[in-house]
Amino acid sequence: MRQVAIYGKGGIGKSTTTQNLNAGLAEMGKHIMIVGCDPKADSCRLILGGLAQQTVLDTLREAGEDIELESVMKTGYGGIKCVESGGPEPGVGCAGRGIITSIGLLEQLGAYTDDLDYVFYDVLGDVVCGGFAMPIREGKAQEIYIVCSGEMMALYAANNISKGIMKYAKTGGVRLGGLICNSRNVAGEEELVSAVAHELGTQMIHFVPRSRDVQQAEINKKTVIDWNPACEQADVYRELAQKIDSNDMFVIPKPLTQDRLETLLMEHGLMEA
Repeated sequence: MRQVAIYGKGGIGKSTTTQNLNAGLAEMGKHIMIVGCDPKADSCRLILGGLAQQTVLDTLREAGEDIELESVMKTGYGGIKCVESGGPEPGVGCAGRGIITSIGLLEQLGAYTDDLDYVFYDVLGDVVCGGFAMPIREGKAQEIYIVCSGEMMALYAANNISKGIMKYAKTGGVRLGGLICNSRNVAGEEELVSAVAHELGTQMIHFVPRSRDVQQAEINKKTVIDWNPACEQADVYRELAQKIDSNDMFVIPKPLTQDRLETLLMEHGLMEA
């Protein structure tokens, strides 16, 4: 079983990328569980066709600890098992703690079965607190992929996440599998992300071009492969799935200094000298 965490700047398209990637893996016959680690509980929306899913924390609040796995796990496209950790009531508690509670409960309930090929953790935003770092801090995920774009703040976030991976690499065995560029149509974007990946000691494992098909599929509450399997963007996600499945480049990243990152951004025209 490969346990994979997807990180990246808030709003960069982690959940969309994760779900479309998983649709590609499911089409390949892989058995998958997605654990949504975002209080918005939208990590499985496209896999479940827009079905509202009861979160682990909501279920615990309403029913206590005596719950069945079926009450927090739903099955969607391609047999993908879906779980949303949820979050605390607004203004109360720590959302990061919700991830810790949810994963612990899933382990107790036997969610991590031997037939699973992959478990994906779709994690909120940057590694900004211990709770959100939990999948890598405690070795729950061995592989990390960072979704980014050629935009300045997305690359700052990717560099910061790499610092978190480096910190926990020795104790948790976690490794960086690469950067996934979710394009925002920035000039020279593919070259810039490749350059940053190279300096981190990793790879840009895939470039996902911007496409209206993604938005159209989301409007229809589906992944692109489910919505229109014959379109070009569906093949983009199939290729990403194949690259993830065959990837054997896992590294302890070498985060850039702030000066070096800004130099790269200037070289590619994103910042003024």
